[in-house]
Amino acid sequence: MKTLNRHDFPGAQYPERIIQFGEGNFLRAFIDWQVDLLNEHTDLNAGVVIVRPIDSAFPPSLSTQDGLYTTVIRGLNEQGEAVSDARLIRSVTREINVYQEYDAYLKLAHNPEMRFVFSNTTEAGISYHAGDKFEDAPAVSYPAKLTRLLFERFSHFNGAADKGWVIIPCELIDYNGDALQELVLRYAQEWELPAAFIQWLNEANTFCSTLVDRIVTGYPRDEAANIEAELGYKDGFLAAAEHFYLFVIQGPASLAQELRLDKLALNVLIVDDIKPYKERKVAILNGAHTALVPVAYLAGLNTVGESMNDAEVCGFVEKTIAEEIIPVLDLPRDELQSFAQAVTSRFQNPYIQHQLLSIALNGMTKFRTRILPQLLAGQQATGTLPARLTFALAALIAFYKGERNNETYPLQDDEHWLVRYQQLWASLGDKQITEQQLVEAVLSDSDHWGQDLTQVPGLVAKVSEDLQVILSQGMRAAVARYC
Repeated sequence: MKTLNRHDFPGAQYPERIIQFGEGNFLRAFIDWQVDLLNEHTDLNAGVVIVRPIDSAFPPSLSTQDGLYTTVIRGLNEQGEAVSDARLIRSVTREINVYQEYDAYLKLAHNPEMRFVFSNTTEAGISYHAGDKFEDAPAVSYPAKLTRLLFERFSHFNGAADKGWVIIPCELIDYNGDALQELVLRYAQEWELPAAFIQWLNEANTFCSTLVDRIVTGYPRDEAANIEAELGYKDGFLAAAEHFYLFVIQGPASLAQELRLDKLALNVLIVDDIKPYKERKVAILNGAHTALVPVAYLAGLNTVGESMNDAEVCGFVEKTIAEEIIPVLDLPRDELQSFAQAVTSRFQNPYIQHQLLSIALNGMTKFRTRILPQLLAGQQATGTLPARLTFALAALIAFYKGERNNETYPLQDDEHWLVRYQQLWASLGDKQITEQQLVEAVLSDSDHWGQDLTQVPGLVAKVSEDLQVILSQGMRAAVARYC
């Protein structure tokens, strides 16, 4: 069986117009996959050269396959049907290791056709590194590497206004474009680069903030041999991902035309502000996950898929989203409902075995950031507590007992909470405190919640009541009231 290469598998090739910092599975199954579709169906005609931003030889360079690899997109489509689509990606031209090919890296700036920069260097990638200098070959941080490359372009084209770039980071931090631009300007000033360069940075280049959404499970190790047998070739860079994807870009409306999004309907939105879309994702997708985990796990389920095939638990999740999360979000109702339907479909994806315990990591912080804002907004809007979100808080407290069917399970959270819950549950077991006192101890931790939640009218009483039912009757009986 042959390994992928462009000699044995000839096909379309595209001129390099995109620089991508990051060789990982996510960008390959998200950005490069979308670029490949645009290349095939429009006249975008853009090849991607990948820059490996860290000094690592693993995985091997994608250049060993001439940039070719396969995405396997699987999940439930818009009609609720299970689909699996393998696509040979031809948009990537080559990979450069900036630590071994620094001159080739700088020469990317000399290409007059180069226009876009994408990146995913992990959440820690957009950060300041004090030791980075202009003459480093290369600097350590991604923003410093990018600053040096931008200066190379500015110098090569004598500050031409039409040679700036559209820079679109995909790192999972708020307003990632703004954060990256700030650091690039900081390096430019610390390195005492010319004022004309700083002016060109601000006026000729566009830094876009983004929201990205797709579950990419990466290399399907357990299935690789079967997939390769079906494809008829060996591919060391297989990348599996879910069917759903969403790309929200905060940038000028002209981007839609420049990326040829006006010629192919991808799930890409060009918007003035990503904030409401971020809130939608955090509240509906992440919030539903966080509400689901303790309820489903204590009901005897182990994966998201199992949970969504359970009528009661699925009903709890759907009603939570429809009746308590969507009403307090600031986007058109039809958009929110459409996104909620997609979330439910994603949770039901038969190709992804998403373990509830893995999602439970740092559950206390997740509840604070993903659910508490909607709980408080609902209470303020109606004067009554949203019953299911409040129940989810009681379920979370019960989950931190660390016990299901008289068997323990691992809890993963800050040491503060692990120790605190151990003390509280031991005290309850010894009848030194009541359920209500346990709830009061958790909700009064203003350092964690940002406020004393015992002051929210009725919250202690309602959470205590739900907790008592969970402990005395079990999660199944307790959640049945809300399904």
